[in-house]
Formats: sequence, structure tokens, C-alpha cells
Amino acid sequence: MTPSSGPTPSARPVGVRTQVRAAALGLATALVLTACGGEDSGGDGAASGSGQDRTLTVLAAASLRDVFADLADDFEDEHDGVHVALSFAGSSDLGDQILAGAPADVLASADERNMDRVVDAGDASDPVAFATNTLTVVTPPGNPAGIENFADLARDDVKVVVCAPEVPCGGATDTVEEAAGATIHRVSEEANVTDVLGKVIAGEADAGLVYVTDATLAGEDVGVVDVPETGAATNTYPIAVVSAASDAGPEQAELAQDWVDHVTGPDGQAALRTAGFGAP
Repeated sequence: MTPSSGPTPSARPVGVRTQVRAAALGLATALVLTACGGEDSGGDGAASGSGQDRTLTVLAAASLRDVFADLADDFEDEHDGVHVALSFAGSSDLGDQILAGAPADVLASADERNMDRVVDAGDASDPVAFATNTLTVVTPPGNPAGIENFADLARDDVKVVVCAPEVPCGGATDTVEEAAGATIHRVSEEANVTDVLGKVIAGEADAGLVYVTDATLAGEDVGVVDVPETGAATNTYPIAVVSAASDAGPEQAELAQDWVDHVTGPDGQAALRTAGFGAP
């Protein structure tokens, strides 16, 4: 099932992982509230399709883009007629969108704080922790600014890009900064970790703080400076069924729960470990 035209959550064609990965870089604002005007099945919100065709809409933290794309391919193979529409952004943005009524079946956040906002509002079921992640320092290849330790991030001649404090990677950065007793020389605060990584790769910053998993994905596009201070903050990733899935009917709610079980089950956990995520 292909979502209707107009602003909707980014949909990933079945089996085309590379398109998801490319699209994820620009999806921090892709979900807009007018998505509610899309195609539906008799007013059932997130449920859509005719016959046996259904769409499962998953909102996930930007750091999950590649591993969730792989898991979506597997999920679709196991669920005939089901299309997984993935949309990635900063967890605070995703939480805001759900609270404002954007259609979604599942939320996977990069921290518990933003998930709690959604749960406390009655817009999601009790969450389950499924992964953990920590920060690391990345530089352009060759580390031209000579970053050797965390204290170097406070140098006036070093341009450092970080996440905004309201998103999980930004909250973790603040925790690490406080534990280290050093004030990072920030030149910008980004809406999600993907944007931080992108600026470092583009050479627009001398260093950035991103998740270990994002640094691993970037490969030779970045240099990595291991600093012990980043161990002061570990983000726990929770996942939950959004209330809109239950409102759409028992079949949609069951499908959403199947995705949660897929992520938290043996196959999902193995994929997350391979991607560099820690155990919950």
C-alpha cells in the first residue's frame, strides 16, 4: 500500500534499503500534522489499505534508521500484504508529532524522557526498553584540528557541533560535559544526531558528539576519538505501541505489537547488537 500524496510520514518501498537510508538524512521534519488527511480505511487513522494490504507506520529516532530499515524488510517478508512506513527524526520532534495527533502505530525513542511524555499523555502503551547507546567524538578524516581528548573540545579554535539539549543525544552531551567539567565550544546545536554527523562529514565542524552506532555507520568518512568522559551518559531506547493503532482496531494494534515483538525478540536484538547498540 502506498501512502497518499501530500505530507505524510516517509514511506520506504519494500526491500529498497538504500532509499530509506538516503531519505532518512532529511526526515527530521518530514512528518507534519496534515498527514492526518491521508488515505484511510473508513476513518481508522493509522490503519490503511484495502483487502489484506495494510500499512504499519513506525516513528523512530534518527539513530535507528539503518537497523530499522533492515528489520522492516524482514518484517514485510513475514507479513504478507504489510508495508512498513518508516519515519526518522529527533525523538523530541517525534513525541511532539504524536502528541499533536500525527498518525503513527509505533514509537521508538532514543531516550525515556520523550517516551514518558507520550505515555503520560495517554498516547502510547507501556514502553519496553530494547537497546542502549553511548556517545563518542567524531572528526573529519585525519582529525585536522588535532582533537586528542575531551578538554580539546573546549578550545576556542575548535568548532564543535552537538545535538540540541531537548533531543536525547543533546541531553547526553550535557551530562557528559558536566561530568567532564569542561565547556564545549559549540558552534551549532542540531535537531538530531544525523545532522551532527552530516556537518562533521561535510567539514563544517572540527568535531561532533554522536552515538557510537552513527560513528560506526559513517566508517572512513569520519575519525573517532575515544574519550572516557562519554561513559558518563548511556541512553536507553524504549519502544511502545501508539494509542492510534489501538483506536484503529484490534488488527492494527496486533500488527503494531508484532513489530515491537520483532524488535525486542532474538532477531531484532541480534541486528541491534550487530549495529553497535548495547543491550537494554
